[in-house]
Amino acid sequence: MQMPLGRLFWRIFFMGWLTMVAAFACAAFYMRVSGVQPPDAPRWIFLIPVFAGATVSLPVAFGLAWHISKPVRYLTQALRDAARARFDVRVLPALGARHDEFALLAHEFDDMAARLQQTSMQQRQLFYDVSHELRSPLARIQAAIGLMQQDSHSAPAMAERIAREAQRLDQLIEELLTLHKLEAGAVDSARERVDVMELLDDIVQDAAFEARARGCLVTLVAPGSFVADVVGEPLYRALENVVRNAIKYTAPHTVVEVNACTLASPQVVNGVPEWLEICVSDRGPGVPAESCEDIFEPFRRLEPHQRDTSVQLVPGTGLGLAIARRALTLHGGEIHAKPREGGGLDVIIRLPNSAPRFT
Repeated sequence: MQMPLGRLFWRIFFMGWLTMVAAFACAAFYMRVSGVQPPDAPRWIFLIPVFAGATVSLPVAFGLAWHISKPVRYLTQALRDAARARFDVRVLPALGARHDEFALLAHEFDDMAARLQQTSMQQRQLFYDVSHELRSPLARIQAAIGLMQQDSHSAPAMAERIAREAQRLDQLIEELLTLHKLEAGAVDSARERVDVMELLDDIVQDAAFEARARGCLVTLVAPGSFVADVVGEPLYRALENVVRNAIKYTAPHTVVEVNACTLASPQVVNGVPEWLEICVSDRGPGVPAESCEDIFEPFRRLEPHQRDTSVQLVPGTGLGLAIARRALTLHGGEIHAKPREGGGLDVIIRLPNSAPRFT
């Protein structure tokens, strides 16, 4: 990265050089007024320190100006590259072994550029995934229309297929809008006092009806109550998505277990519950430990070879767990997954009693 010498360099150079020349000039002036003069020396002898100081201070001022302006030039060029969406630029390696404030600033810039690069890559991947997810049902709708045109007797079945694919498109668009609102902080911030245990009970009852179609059961163990100030709709969607995801992947004729318990901190007066922990456990194909974080990214699903062929998967948008994580994060909570002993997956949710106020 080659850059011409800028105005900052020349300002520092001339100011440094003139300062040192002025220091030598003051020394010569002092010698003159104090009468300190070698015998038989010419009158212009006092100009020698000035010329000597100007000559010696020239490389010193140049080096000082270069040392200060060099990282500024690199940072300026790096900012220009970042403004052009070139987030692969790094400044710290170009500064060498510096350990001053400029090196600290370069480190902060490189960290920012790395995060922007990762975000940009995630956005490009998200755009690709969205286009792929939208294209698939559209292609099936077009195929169904073609079959209807070729065989009029297949019209009822194809019309049902078109309606199903249209419903899937509508669901996908709704999930994308929800994810965008959560990431942009554009959700309705009106909070309400909710007993999360009762909310969870309603979700499990609805999910149990859906699970019976696959011969599965959903059990809930949620003693007591846990009242917190929450934004109801995002939290409801988060819990529902986790439970429905477990039903979707669990093997037929198995049980999805939902266990909730309150956690009290020793610092909390009178043992008031500070956290609610919810564990949703299924008996599906599970997820490798190294991939447990990936399932919370948009459109991340298990590869086909990782799935148990006996599990009949229900089509989904691939956004449910991503929405759940964003919703829990907005509430100051957390969510993670781990392989379940004996097969399956445990999804653990922790929700604080005092959710942060939204801005």
